[in-house]
Amino acid sequence: MTKMKAWVLAARPKTLTASVLPIVATTGMVYGLNHEIQWWIVACALLSSFCIQIGTNFVNDAMDFKKGADKEGRLGPMRVTQQGHFTFKQVMLMATAFFVLATAFGVPLVMHGGMPIAIIGLLSILMGYAYTSGPMPLAYFGLGDLFVILFFGLVAVCGFHYLLTLELFSTNAIVLGLQVGFLNTILIAINNLRDIEGDRLVNKKTLAVYLGKTGARIWIGFLCIAPFLMGYYWLNQHLWYVYGAPLITFPLGMSIAKKIFRNEPGVIYNKFLGQSAGYGLLFSILIAIGFQIK
Repeated sequence: MTKMKAWVLAARPKTLTASVLPIVATTGMVYGLNHEIQWWIVACALLSSFCIQIGTNFVNDAMDFKKGADKEGRLGPMRVTQQGHFTFKQVMLMATAFFVLATAFGVPLVMHGGMPIAIIGLLSILMGYAYTSGPMPLAYFGLGDLFVILFFGLVAVCGFHYLLTLELFSTNAIVLGLQVGFLNTILIAINNLRDIEGDRLVNKKTLAVYLGKTGARIWIGFLCIAPFLMGYYWLNQHLWYVYGAPLITFPLGMSIAKKIFRNEPGVIYNKFLGQSAGYGLLFSILIAIGFQIK
């Protein structure tokens, strides 16, 4: 394997939809509600978000190896530190490089949005490190799912909405942020259920470990239907198509949940991860389209 291919795999490209969902959904909402879109903001926000997620993935790759969570026979995709393609130090340096890039792309956004965006950017990078490193790594204390709901849902959508509109508070953005957050959390929830036995052995107390297999399955089922439950808000706002358009994805969400209940955690869950990424992306595209239909 070439070094370039190893770096690409370490970035976990199939999971990067988590950075796209908030941008697509929020852009659709803002444009559909008659705000002008400044596309340079969209581009900078997307690039910065990509870099933060890639940096977080690299930190996760290195730290899980260091803590013993990644061993021979792991069920998930290849980890480059564990496989010896790169050293712990090399992967951490690459993570830092991507966080620096995220900062560079974020500077114009801070100049436009001011202190709120500076705080969001700084917290996002710090949490990228804190997800699997530091004195209390979030992923090792059952807080990974909450991290995703907050930073790949609420914070991402509300922060981006503020950049596009300069409105500091928006109920619409909060509701959309929760919908996106739930969709993105499906990825980590499936990942953690797949690895539940290995995580128990190394005392990595993910939410799946705390809940057990049955509880983790119920949690994934909830995450699959929660965006539709939150969608009743749009009905109350008489935005019928915003609620209705994403309903096309409901069978896919239910199919993923059903497969999780019917299959024991294993390699097959990697297939479900890809399906859940597609589910979230399709939902966000359709809700964005829904905002355009008057």
